[in-house]
Amino acid sequence: MTTRGVALRLGGVAALSGACLLWLVPQTGGQTPSATSSKPSVLYEISFPEPEHRWMLVTLTVTELPPGPLSLRMSSASPGRYARHDFAKNVFEVRARDGTGNPLDPLRLNMARWDVDGHDGTVAFTYKIFGDLVDGTYLAVDDTHAHLNMPASLVWGTGLEDRPATVQFEAPPGRDWRVATQLYPSDDPFVFTAPNLAYLLDSPAEFSGFVDRVFTVTDPGDPGHTPTFRIALHHTEGDRELDRYTQNVERIVREMVMVFGEFPRFETGQYTFIADYIPGANGDAMEHRNSTVLSSPGTLRTQGRGLLSSVSHEFFHVWNVERIRPRSLEPFDFERVNPSAELWLAEGFTNYYGALIRQRAGLLSFGDTLNRFVGAIDAVRLGPGRRFRSVADMSRLAPFTDAATSIDPTNWGNFFISYYTWGEVLGLGLDLMLRGRAADDPGALAVTLDDYMRLLWQRYGRPGGAVPGAVDMPYTQADARAALADLTGDPAFASEFFDRYVEGREVIDYVQLFERAGVVLETRAPGSAWLGSPSLRFGRDGARVVAAVPFGSPLYDAGVERDDVLMSVAGRTFSSSGRLGAVLQDLDVGARVPLVFARRGAMMTTELTLGSDPAFTVSTFEQVGRELSPAQRQFRDEWIGSKAGY
Repeated sequence: MTTRGVALRLGGVAALSGACLLWLVPQTGGQTPSATSSKPSVLYEISFPEPEHRWMLVTLTVTELPPGPLSLRMSSASPGRYARHDFAKNVFEVRARDGTGNPLDPLRLNMARWDVDGHDGTVAFTYKIFGDLVDGTYLAVDDTHAHLNMPASLVWGTGLEDRPATVQFEAPPGRDWRVATQLYPSDDPFVFTAPNLAYLLDSPAEFSGFVDRVFTVTDPGDPGHTPTFRIALHHTEGDRELDRYTQNVERIVREMVMVFGEFPRFETGQYTFIADYIPGANGDAMEHRNSTVLSSPGTLRTQGRGLLSSVSHEFFHVWNVERIRPRSLEPFDFERVNPSAELWLAEGFTNYYGALIRQRAGLLSFGDTLNRFVGAIDAVRLGPGRRFRSVADMSRLAPFTDAATSIDPTNWGNFFISYYTWGEVLGLGLDLMLRGRAADDPGALAVTLDDYMRLLWQRYGRPGGAVPGAVDMPYTQADARAALADLTGDPAFASEFFDRYVEGREVIDYVQLFERAGVVLETRAPGSAWLGSPSLRFGRDGARVVAAVPFGSPLYDAGVERDDVLMSVAGRTFSSSGRLGAVLQDLDVGARVPLVFARRGAMMTTELTLGSDPAFTVSTFEQVGRELSPAQRQFRDEWIGSKAGY
């Protein structure tokens, strides 16, 4: 072991002495990770005796315990997720010993808690844990790699949250594996440390024969600060694809820092992109304080530009969420879900910038960006869930939706709108509203959403925290409202925005806002008959409705619901979307026609009143033959143009 932890052998079990651990890392803008810890460390030893069978072996050793039971827990929540996950279900073959090697009897008090009593001040707790899902939330082990989300991997002790931790990896025999993680490095490439439990559990790791690339970017706010960015990629392709990917990631990093004006001070001086683009991976991404996890079954060759969507979203979280943090999420509760009403800002605004930054970096076309935004606008404007809840209320429902699972059917399509989507269109709307205010009112301050995010960073993110990985000044919804009032110098504007669009259920007038940028929003095919955009699966006998029918749509008003099979409309049958489209093309908006459908074996006939599709189409002035004014061109350029010189 290195100076970061001294290993002792106690009855054949490795344990750490109470040696002090010195964190030799850069200052972090309010963080104090360089402080010396006098607390005894905990030791995790992680090995892979049979990686082909998709489990790993973990020994947690704790010394200098007070008398009485040691209570050990497995997390049920994970940073970056807002739903419950029962990670303990994958733990098996649990054993425990004291400092002299004598066996102890772990008592399982509930599905995620073990108490170990009768120890001599030392407990070595050993377990095996299965994992077979490569994503941002779970554990995955096979004979090519180990992909660790720490809450899904490590048991931890209550009352020991402030102790530093040492994590020691052991590669399977014959495998040249390395470790990529945001954990603090040591002189030993297989030994890492964390200053406390919260930082440990927020530190994913990839253990494999990955390839990597490193680049540096000078901080625009401090030329003496040049953080390092590392891409650790486990994939099946060659260097050419990785080099191109690295160039694009760097473009995103350089463009994104211009929003905030400066980088945070990463605790280890480095930010790591951990990517698994391999067959069988789940398409996912998850932010962490100084790293992000990216996974996909796609390849850089076939989906390179598409994979950058997750990169852009997650890297914006370096500021927004990881440091500009809602009070409702701080501190993170690893045993219960932290409900939050601010996810529209934390995740939704991040979604907006994820697309906008790719546009500014030259990685998206303007047309693709507009189509994405308009699709999100329609999801909110036409979403039936808006009649029931505000975006703040939708944020509070995250525990039911954020990768949460259930076996009973739900009707979420009708009473839920994603806070990612709704927050994205709120960010878009607020940005365009702010940019247009100065043009409408010469006395209004010329500010943008970039300025708003920079203000939130300066007030709530930049001050940092006294404990590594913590945030001392999390914000509330009232704080976000007050910041908008201060930025604009117009408390009435801020109150109206929050009252109508955040805590209310109104929709911003995007038609007028887009006009300023020389963009036209129009209703799609207003004279064409419309059923209501149901989710259908076509077969020889008709079309099965495979999701809840949207409230207020023509099919809903006709009494049709999920699992019904549409047989004929106006006496005509169809077996494909094209044939159904041909049927509707011959009918008029407002026509009342017979509808035949099957419901659980019974044939039913009703009357269907056809509507008109309310969805938007989007075009630029140039596409529809309209001249773009100098003011519109300037507005567009300032909105989507590069701030980093691309």
